[in-house]
Amino acid sequence: MELMFYNTLSKKKEIFKPLKEGEVSLYECGPTVYSSPHIGNMLRYVFGDLLSRTILFNGYKLKRVMNVTDVGHLTGDSDDGEDKMEKSALKEGKTAEDIANFYWNEFKEDFKKLNILEPNIWCKATEHIKEQIELIKKLEKKGATYKTSDGIYFDSSQFSEYGKLSGNKQENLDAGNRIALKEKKNPSDFALWKFSFPEDKRQQEWASPWGVGFPGWHIECSAMSMKYLGETIDIHTGGADNIFPHHENEIAQSEMANDQPFVKYWMHNGFLTFKGEKVSKSKGGLYTISELEEKGFSPLSYKYLCLNTIYRKPLDFSLEALENAQISLKRLKNIISSLEDDGKINEDYLNRFKEAINDDLNSPKALAVLWELVRDESAVGKIQTIKKIDEVFGLELLEKENMEIPEEIKKIAEERLIVKKNKDWKKSDELRDKINSLGWNIRDSKESYELEKI
Repeated sequence: MELMFYNTLSKKKEIFKPLKEGEVSLYECGPTVYSSPHIGNMLRYVFGDLLSRTILFNGYKLKRVMNVTDVGHLTGDSDDGEDKMEKSALKEGKTAEDIANFYWNEFKEDFKKLNILEPNIWCKATEHIKEQIELIKKLEKKGATYKTSDGIYFDSSQFSEYGKLSGNKQENLDAGNRIALKEKKNPSDFALWKFSFPEDKRQQEWASPWGVGFPGWHIECSAMSMKYLGETIDIHTGGADNIFPHHENEIAQSEMANDQPFVKYWMHNGFLTFKGEKVSKSKGGLYTISELEEKGFSPLSYKYLCLNTIYRKPLDFSLEALENAQISLKRLKNIISSLEDDGKINEDYLNRFKEAINDDLNSPKALAVLWELVRDESAVGKIQTIKKIDEVFGLELLEKENMEIPEEIKKIAEERLIVKKNKDWKKSDELRDKINSLGWNIRDSKESYELEKI
Protein backbone atom coordinates (compact mmCIF):
# COMPACT_ATOMS: atom_id res chain seq x y z
CA MET A 1 0.00 0.00 0.00
CA GLU A 2 2.64 2.44 -1.15
CA LEU A 3 2.12 6.18 -1.10
CA MET A 4 1.93 7.62 -4.64
CA PHE A 5 1.82 11.23 -5.83
CA TYR A 6 1.48 12.85 -9.23
CA ASN A 7 4.71 14.75 -9.86
CA THR A 8 4.26 17.86 -12.01
CA LEU A 9 7.95 17.61 -12.90
CA SER A 10 7.80 14.09 -14.36
CA LYS A 11 4.15 14.41 -15.49
CA LYS A 12 3.27 11.04 -13.95
CA LYS A 13 2.39 9.33 -10.69
CA GLU A 14 5.39 8.12 -8.73
CA ILE A 15 5.93 6.01 -5.64
CA PHE A 16 6.86 8.43 -2.86
CA LYS A 17 10.31 7.88 -1.40
CA PRO A 18 11.57 10.68 0.86
CA LEU A 19 15.18 11.83 0.80
CA LYS A 20 15.58 10.82 4.43
CA GLU A 21 13.95 7.61 5.62
CA GLY A 22 10.92 8.26 7.83
CA GLU A 23 11.05 12.05 7.44
CA VAL A 24 9.42 14.41 4.94
CA SER A 25 10.30 18.02 4.13
CA LEU A 26 7.44 20.05 2.67
CA TYR A 27 7.35 23.66 1.48
CA GLU A 28 4.00 25.26 0.68
CA CYS A 29 3.58 28.53 -1.15
CA GLY A 30 1.64 30.64 1.31
CA PRO A 31 -0.50 33.77 1.07
CA THR A 32 0.31 37.25 -0.16
CA VAL A 33 -1.25 39.10 2.76
CA TYR A 34 -2.62 42.28 1.18
CA SER A 35 -6.35 41.47 1.36
CA SER A 36 -8.83 38.93 2.71
CA PRO A 37 -8.32 35.34 1.53
CA HIS A 38 -11.19 34.07 -0.62
CA ILE A 39 -12.45 30.50 -0.98
CA GLY A 40 -10.34 29.98 -4.11
CA ASN A 41 -7.23 30.69 -2.03
CA MET A 42 -8.40 28.33 0.69
CA LEU A 43 -8.88 25.45 -1.76
CA ARG A 44 -5.08 25.32 -2.03
CA TYR A 45 -4.69 24.93 1.72
CA VAL A 46 -7.41 22.28 1.97
CA PHE A 47 -5.24 20.35 -0.51
CA GLY A 48 -2.11 21.09 1.55
CA ASP A 49 -3.89 19.91 4.69
CA LEU A 50 -4.98 16.66 3.02
CA LEU A 51 -1.41 16.08 1.84
CA SER A 52 0.10 16.81 5.25
CA ARG A 53 -2.41 14.64 7.09
CA THR A 54 -1.87 11.77 4.63
CA ILE A 55 1.90 11.95 5.14
CA LEU A 56 1.41 11.83 8.93
CA PHE A 57 -1.19 9.04 8.56
CA ASN A 58 1.49 6.96 6.83
CA GLY A 59 3.76 7.27 9.85
CA TYR A 60 6.25 9.87 8.59
CA LYS A 61 7.63 12.75 10.58
CA LEU A 62 6.78 15.97 8.76
CA LYS A 63 8.56 19.31 8.70
CA ARG A 64 6.28 21.73 6.89
CA VAL A 65 7.20 25.32 6.05
CA MET A 66 4.90 28.00 4.64
CA ASN A 67 5.95 31.45 3.51
CA VAL A 68 4.04 34.68 4.08
CA THR A 69 4.61 37.11 1.21
CA ASP A 70 4.54 40.59 2.72
CA VAL A 71 6.77 42.37 0.18
CA GLY A 72 7.78 42.11 -3.48
CA HIS A 73 4.69 40.55 -5.08
CA LEU A 74 3.83 42.98 -7.87
CA THR A 75 0.38 43.36 -9.39
CA GLY A 76 1.60 41.82 -12.65
CA ASP A 77 2.72 38.66 -10.78
CA SER A 78 6.06 39.22 -12.51
CA ASP A 79 8.23 42.34 -12.58
CA ASP A 80 5.63 44.92 -13.56
CA GLY A 81 3.09 47.02 -11.70
CA GLU A 82 2.77 48.13 -8.12
CA ASP A 83 3.79 46.17 -5.04
CA LYS A 84 0.55 44.65 -3.76
CA MET A 85 1.48 45.35 -0.13
CA GLU A 86 2.38 48.99 -0.76
CA LYS A 87 -0.78 49.52 -2.81
CA SER A 88 -3.01 48.05 -0.10
CA ALA A 89 -1.28 50.08 2.64
CA LEU A 90 -1.81 53.31 0.70
CA LYS A 91 -5.45 52.46 0.00
CA GLU A 92 -6.26 51.64 3.64
CA GLY A 93 -4.07 54.37 5.15
CA LYS A 94 -2.05 51.92 7.24
CA THR A 95 1.52 50.72 7.39
CA ALA A 96 2.48 47.77 5.20
CA GLU A 97 3.35 45.84 8.36
CA ASP A 98 -0.11 46.47 9.84
CA ILE A 99 -1.73 45.35 6.60
CA ALA A 100 0.36 42.17 6.54
CA ASN A 101 -0.37 41.26 10.16
CA PHE A 102 -4.10 41.96 9.85
CA TYR A 103 -4.64 39.76 6.78
CA TRP A 104 -2.23 37.10 7.97
CA ASN A 105 -4.25 36.76 11.20
CA GLU A 106 -7.42 36.59 9.12
CA PHE A 107 -5.82 33.85 7.06
CA LYS A 108 -4.89 31.89 10.18
CA GLU A 109 -8.45 32.24 11.49
CA ASP A 110 -9.69 30.58 8.31
CA PHE A 111 -7.19 27.77 8.96
CA LYS A 112 -8.84 27.18 12.35
CA LYS A 113 -12.35 27.32 10.90
CA LEU A 114 -11.42 24.75 8.24
CA ASN A 115 -9.52 22.63 10.76
CA ILE A 116 -6.35 22.91 8.69
CA LEU A 117 -3.12 21.98 10.44
CA GLU A 118 -0.75 24.91 10.76
CA PRO A 119 2.78 24.49 9.38
CA ASN A 120 5.70 23.87 11.70
CA ILE A 121 7.20 27.15 10.52
CA TRP A 122 5.59 30.33 9.17
CA CYS A 123 8.20 32.55 7.54
CA LYS A 124 7.69 36.15 6.45
CA ALA A 125 9.62 37.46 3.48
CA THR A 126 10.42 40.73 5.31
CA GLU A 127 12.11 38.78 8.12
CA HIS A 128 14.46 37.00 5.70
CA ILE A 129 15.94 39.84 3.67
CA LYS A 130 19.47 38.82 4.68
CA GLU A 131 18.99 35.27 3.36
CA GLN A 132 17.58 36.58 0.09
CA ILE A 133 20.50 38.97 -0.41
CA GLU A 134 22.98 36.16 0.29
CA LEU A 135 21.33 33.95 -2.31
CA ILE A 136 21.45 36.72 -4.92
CA LYS A 137 25.14 37.24 -4.15
CA LYS A 138 25.70 33.52 -4.71
CA LEU A 139 23.99 33.74 -8.10
CA GLU A 140 26.03 36.82 -8.95
CA LYS A 141 29.27 34.91 -8.35
CA LYS A 142 28.03 32.21 -10.72
CA GLY A 143 27.58 34.81 -13.47
CA ALA A 144 23.80 34.31 -13.56
CA THR A 145 22.76 37.91 -12.90
CA TYR A 146 22.88 41.28 -14.62
CA LYS A 147 21.94 44.83 -13.71
CA THR A 148 19.33 47.06 -15.38
CA SER A 149 18.12 50.52 -14.45
CA ASP A 150 15.40 49.07 -12.23
CA GLY A 151 17.06 46.08 -10.60
CA ILE A 152 19.18 42.93 -10.59
CA TYR A 153 17.87 40.21 -12.90
CA PHE A 154 18.41 36.47 -13.24
CA ASP A 155 19.74 35.52 -16.67
CA SER A 156 17.60 32.48 -17.48
CA SER A 157 19.71 31.63 -20.53
CA GLN A 158 22.46 30.56 -18.11
CA PHE A 159 20.24 27.75 -16.81
CA SER A 160 20.01 25.12 -19.55
CA GLU A 161 17.03 23.30 -18.01
CA TYR A 162 14.78 26.35 -17.81
CA GLY A 163 11.23 25.27 -18.61
CA LYS A 164 11.48 21.66 -17.38
CA LEU A 165 8.55 22.08 -14.97
CA SER A 166 6.13 24.07 -17.13
CA GLY A 167 7.30 23.15 -20.62
CA ASN A 168 7.92 26.84 -21.38
CA LYS A 169 11.34 26.43 -22.96
CA GLN A 170 13.41 29.46 -23.91
CA GLU A 171 13.08 28.84 -27.63
CA ASN A 172 9.28 28.63 -27.38
CA LEU A 173 8.75 31.84 -25.42
CA ASP A 174 7.66 34.82 -27.46
CA ALA A 175 10.21 37.53 -26.89
CA GLY A 176 7.96 40.19 -28.39
CA ASN A 177 9.78 43.35 -29.30
CA ARG A 178 12.53 45.28 -27.57
CA ILE A 179 9.99 47.67 -25.99
CA ALA A 180 8.22 44.73 -24.31
CA LEU A 181 11.52 43.31 -23.15
CA LYS A 182 12.79 46.72 -22.04
CA GLU A 183 16.27 45.98 -20.66
CA LYS A 184 15.75 42.25 -20.12
CA LYS A 185 18.04 39.98 -22.13
CA ASN A 186 15.45 37.20 -22.38
CA PRO A 187 11.66 37.18 -21.98
CA SER A 188 11.91 34.65 -19.13
CA ASP A 189 14.46 36.65 -17.11
CA PHE A 190 13.12 37.84 -13.77
CA ALA A 191 13.95 40.33 -11.02
CA LEU A 192 15.92 39.18 -8.02
CA TRP A 193 16.21 42.64 -6.49
CA LYS A 194 14.25 45.74 -7.45
CA PHE A 195 15.61 49.23 -6.88
CA SER A 196 13.44 51.77 -5.11
CA PHE A 197 13.63 55.46 -5.88
CA PRO A 198 12.69 58.52 -3.79
CA GLU A 199 9.63 59.19 -5.94
CA ASP A 200 8.30 55.69 -5.15
CA LYS A 201 7.76 56.67 -1.51
CA ARG A 202 7.99 53.04 -0.44
CA GLN A 203 7.48 51.96 3.17
CA GLN A 204 9.46 48.74 2.71
CA GLU A 205 13.01 49.03 1.40
CA TRP A 206 16.43 47.79 2.49
CA ALA A 207 20.09 48.48 1.81
CA SER A 208 21.86 45.93 -0.39
CA PRO A 209 25.19 45.58 -2.25
CA TRP A 210 23.35 46.82 -5.38
CA GLY A 211 21.47 49.74 -3.86
CA VAL A 212 18.37 50.43 -1.78
CA GLY A 213 15.42 48.32 -2.82
CA PHE A 214 13.39 45.21 -2.11
CA PRO A 215 13.50 41.53 -3.16
CA GLY A 216 11.67 40.12 -6.15
CA TRP A 217 8.75 37.77 -5.56
CA HIS A 218 10.48 34.50 -6.53
CA ILE A 219 13.69 34.74 -4.50
CA GLU A 220 11.95 34.58 -1.10
CA CYS A 221 10.70 30.99 -1.48
CA SER A 222 14.08 29.62 -2.52
CA ALA A 223 15.91 31.44 0.28
CA MET A 224 13.49 30.44 3.03
CA SER A 225 13.10 26.87 1.82
CA MET A 226 16.88 26.45 1.88
CA LYS A 227 17.17 27.97 5.34
CA TYR A 228 14.62 25.72 7.01
CA LEU A 229 14.60 22.57 4.89
CA GLY A 230 17.96 22.38 3.11
CA GLU A 231 19.12 22.76 -0.49
CA THR A 232 17.03 19.80 -1.72
CA ILE A 233 13.57 19.05 -0.34
CA ASP A 234 10.99 16.31 -0.77
CA ILE A 235 7.80 18.16 -1.75
CA HIS A 236 6.89 21.67 -2.88
CA THR A 237 3.24 22.58 -3.37
CA GLY A 238 1.16 25.40 -4.79
CA GLY A 239 -1.70 26.16 -7.10
CA ALA A 240 -1.57 25.37 -10.80
CA ASP A 241 -1.07 29.10 -11.43
CA ASN A 242 2.25 28.92 -9.56
CA ILE A 243 3.81 26.49 -12.03
CA PHE A 244 4.84 29.34 -14.34
CA PRO A 245 6.56 31.61 -13.75
CA HIS A 246 6.91 31.32 -9.98
CA HIS A 247 7.95 27.70 -9.52
CA GLU A 248 9.88 27.57 -12.77
CA ASN A 249 11.91 30.54 -11.54
CA GLU A 250 12.41 28.98 -8.11
CA ILE A 251 13.92 25.92 -9.78
CA ALA A 252 16.21 27.98 -11.99
CA GLN A 253 17.67 30.17 -9.27
CA SER A 254 17.92 27.36 -6.68
CA GLU A 255 19.57 24.79 -8.92
CA MET A 256 21.86 27.41 -10.47
CA ALA A 257 22.99 28.41 -6.99
CA ASN A 258 23.46 24.93 -5.54
CA ASP A 259 24.23 22.67 -8.53
CA GLN A 260 21.76 20.05 -7.32
CA PRO A 261 18.02 19.31 -7.60
CA PHE A 262 15.81 21.73 -5.68
CA VAL A 263 12.64 19.64 -5.23
CA LYS A 264 12.00 15.93 -5.70
CA TYR A 265 8.19 16.06 -6.00
CA TRP A 266 6.23 19.07 -7.28
CA MET A 267 2.50 18.96 -6.50
CA HIS A 268 -0.16 21.43 -7.67
CA ASN A 269 -3.88 21.70 -7.07
CA GLY A 270 -6.47 22.72 -9.65
CA PHE A 271 -8.37 26.00 -9.65
CA LEU A 272 -11.66 26.84 -8.00
CA THR A 273 -13.94 27.99 -10.80
CA PHE A 274 -17.29 29.74 -10.88
CA LYS A 275 -19.40 29.30 -14.01
CA GLY A 276 -16.30 27.96 -15.73
CA GLU A 277 -13.97 30.86 -14.86
CA LYS A 278 -11.11 30.81 -12.36
CA VAL A 279 -11.88 32.50 -9.04
CA SER A 280 -9.22 35.11 -8.25
CA LYS A 281 -8.73 38.23 -6.16
CA SER A 282 -8.41 40.34 -9.29
CA LYS A 283 -11.98 39.32 -10.22
CA GLY A 284 -13.38 39.96 -6.76
CA GLY A 285 -12.66 36.60 -5.14
CA LEU A 286 -16.31 35.39 -5.00
CA TYR A 287 -16.71 34.70 -1.24
CA THR A 288 -14.60 34.55 1.89
CA ILE A 289 -15.11 31.83 4.49
CA SER A 290 -16.72 34.42 6.80
CA GLU A 291 -19.15 35.45 4.07
CA LEU A 292 -20.18 31.83 3.60
CA GLU A 293 -20.79 31.60 7.35
CA GLU A 294 -23.06 34.65 7.12
CA LYS A 295 -25.06 32.74 4.51
CA GLY A 296 -25.50 29.84 6.92
CA PHE A 297 -22.75 27.53 5.68
CA SER A 298 -20.23 25.93 8.00
CA PRO A 299 -16.55 26.15 6.95
CA LEU A 300 -16.25 22.36 7.20
CA SER A 301 -19.03 22.03 4.61
CA TYR A 302 -16.77 23.89 2.20
CA LYS A 303 -13.90 21.57 3.12
CA TYR A 304 -16.17 18.57 2.51
CA LEU A 305 -17.10 20.02 -0.91
CA CYS A 306 -13.40 20.35 -1.79
CA LEU A 307 -12.70 16.76 -0.75
CA ASN A 308 -15.35 15.50 -3.17
CA THR A 309 -13.11 16.45 -6.09
CA ILE A 310 -9.63 15.09 -6.82
CA TYR A 311 -7.20 17.85 -5.87
CA ARG A 312 -5.60 18.14 -9.33
CA LYS A 313 -8.93 18.82 -11.06
CA PRO A 314 -10.82 22.13 -11.21
CA LEU A 315 -13.68 22.49 -8.73
CA ASP A 316 -16.66 24.44 -10.06
CA PHE A 317 -18.31 26.25 -7.16
CA SER A 318 -21.95 27.10 -6.64
CA LEU A 319 -24.02 27.79 -3.55
CA GLU A 320 -26.25 24.88 -4.55
CA ALA A 321 -23.26 22.51 -4.59
CA LEU A 322 -22.17 23.85 -1.21
CA GLU A 323 -25.68 23.37 0.21
CA ASN A 324 -25.68 19.75 -0.97
CA ALA A 325 -22.26 19.25 0.62
CA GLN A 326 -23.52 20.72 3.90
CA ILE A 327 -26.55 18.41 3.92
CA SER A 328 -24.35 15.37 3.18
CA LEU A 329 -21.87 16.24 5.91
CA LYS A 330 -24.62 16.80 8.46
CA ARG A 331 -26.25 13.51 7.51
CA LEU A 332 -22.91 11.72 7.83
CA LYS A 333 -22.25 13.19 11.27
CA ASN A 334 -25.76 12.41 12.45
CA ILE A 335 -25.38 8.76 11.45
CA ILE A 336 -21.98 8.62 13.18
CA SER A 337 -23.44 10.17 16.34
CA SER A 338 -25.85 7.22 16.63
CA LEU A 339 -23.09 4.61 16.52
CA GLU A 340 -21.72 2.84 19.59
CA ASP A 341 -18.00 2.48 20.19
CA ASP A 342 -16.93 -1.17 20.56
CA GLY A 343 -13.28 -0.16 20.86
CA LYS A 344 -12.28 -2.13 17.77
CA ILE A 345 -10.66 -1.13 14.47
CA ASN A 346 -12.11 -2.43 11.22
CA GLU A 347 -8.90 -3.31 9.42
CA ASP A 348 -10.65 -4.15 6.13
CA TYR A 349 -12.27 -0.72 5.78
CA LEU A 350 -9.20 1.09 7.09
CA ASN A 351 -6.99 -0.67 4.53
CA ARG A 352 -9.43 0.19 1.72
CA PHE A 353 -9.42 3.81 2.87
CA LYS A 354 -5.64 3.88 2.99
CA GLU A 355 -5.40 2.34 -0.46
CA ALA A 356 -7.63 5.11 -1.84
CA ILE A 357 -6.00 8.07 -0.11
CA ASN A 358 -2.47 6.77 -0.82
CA ASP A 359 -3.29 6.73 -4.53
CA ASP A 360 -2.43 10.39 -5.13
CA LEU A 361 -4.85 11.65 -2.46
CA ASN A 362 -7.99 10.20 -4.06
CA SER A 363 -10.33 11.84 -1.53
CA PRO A 364 -13.61 11.14 -3.45
CA LYS A 365 -12.86 7.40 -3.43
CA ALA A 366 -11.77 7.58 0.22
CA LEU A 367 -15.01 9.37 1.14
CA ALA A 368 -16.96 6.62 -0.62
CA VAL A 369 -15.22 4.05 1.59
CA LEU A 370 -16.21 6.07 4.67
CA TRP A 371 -19.87 6.21 3.60
CA GLU A 372 -19.86 2.48 2.92
CA LEU A 373 -18.48 1.84 6.39
CA VAL A 374 -21.11 3.90 8.24
CA ARG A 375 -23.91 2.25 6.24
CA ASP A 376 -22.63 -1.31 6.65
CA GLU A 377 -24.90 -2.78 9.35
CA SER A 378 -22.65 -5.80 9.83
CA ALA A 379 -19.40 -3.85 10.21
CA VAL A 380 -17.64 -3.76 13.57
CA GLY A 381 -15.15 -1.17 14.83
CA LYS A 382 -16.90 1.76 13.19
CA ILE A 383 -16.14 4.56 15.65
CA GLN A 384 -12.43 3.84 16.07
CA THR A 385 -12.03 3.39 12.30
CA ILE A 386 -13.85 6.66 11.61
CA LYS A 387 -11.56 8.33 14.14
CA LYS A 388 -8.51 7.14 12.18
CA ILE A 389 -10.06 8.22 8.86
CA ASP A 390 -10.78 11.67 10.24
CA GLU A 391 -7.09 12.10 11.05
CA VAL A 392 -6.79 12.52 7.27
CA PHE A 393 -9.99 14.44 6.47
CA GLY A 394 -10.05 16.74 9.49
CA LEU A 395 -13.86 17.07 9.29
CA GLU A 396 -14.48 16.68 13.05
CA LEU A 397 -16.67 13.67 12.27
CA LEU A 398 -17.04 12.59 15.89
CA GLU A 399 -18.28 15.98 17.04
CA LYS A 400 -22.06 16.27 17.09
CA GLU A 401 -23.50 18.65 14.53
CA ASN A 402 -25.60 21.43 15.97
CA MET A 403 -28.52 21.57 13.58
CA GLU A 404 -31.25 24.13 13.80
CA ILE A 405 -34.54 22.24 13.59
CA PRO A 406 -37.56 24.24 12.39
CA GLU A 407 -40.30 24.76 14.98
CA GLU A 408 -42.85 23.11 12.68
CA ILE A 409 -40.81 19.90 12.60
CA LYS A 410 -40.33 19.95 16.38
CA LYS A 411 -44.08 20.28 16.95
CA ILE A 412 -44.90 17.34 14.66
CA ALA A 413 -42.19 15.22 16.33
CA GLU A 414 -43.53 16.04 19.81
CA GLU A 415 -47.06 15.21 18.69
CA ARG A 416 -45.82 11.90 17.31
CA LEU A 417 -44.10 11.11 20.60
CA ILE A 418 -47.45 11.50 22.40
CA VAL A 419 -49.44 9.35 19.97
CA LYS A 420 -46.75 6.68 20.12
CA LYS A 421 -47.06 6.55 23.90
CA ASN A 422 -50.82 6.14 23.35
CA LYS A 423 -50.03 3.31 20.91
CA ASP A 424 -51.80 5.03 18.03
CA TRP A 425 -49.51 3.44 15.45
CA LYS A 426 -51.48 4.60 12.42
CA LYS A 427 -51.32 8.23 13.45
CA SER A 428 -47.66 7.79 14.38
CA ASP A 429 -46.87 6.55 10.87
CA GLU A 430 -48.79 9.42 9.31
CA LEU A 431 -46.81 11.97 11.31
CA ARG A 432 -43.54 10.24 10.43
CA ASP A 433 -44.45 10.43 6.72
CA LYS A 434 -45.29 14.12 7.13
CA ILE A 435 -41.88 14.76 8.71
CA ASN A 436 -40.22 12.89 5.81
CA SER A 437 -42.16 14.94 3.25
CA LEU A 438 -40.77 18.11 4.82
CA GLY A 439 -37.21 16.89 4.29
CA TRP A 440 -36.42 15.32 7.67
CA ASN A 441 -35.86 11.82 9.06
CA ILE A 442 -36.92 10.82 12.56
CA ARG A 443 -35.12 8.06 14.43
CA ASP A 444 -36.82 6.66 17.53
CA SER A 445 -35.20 5.77 20.81
CA LYS A 446 -36.89 4.27 23.88
CA GLU A 447 -38.16 7.50 25.39
CA SER A 448 -37.37 10.11 22.76
CA TYR A 449 -36.27 10.64 19.14
CA GLU A 450 -33.59 12.20 16.95
CA LEU A 451 -34.12 14.32 13.84
CA GLU A 452 -31.82 14.61 10.87
CA LYS A 453 -32.02 16.46 7.56
CA ILE A 454 -32.58 14.25 4.53
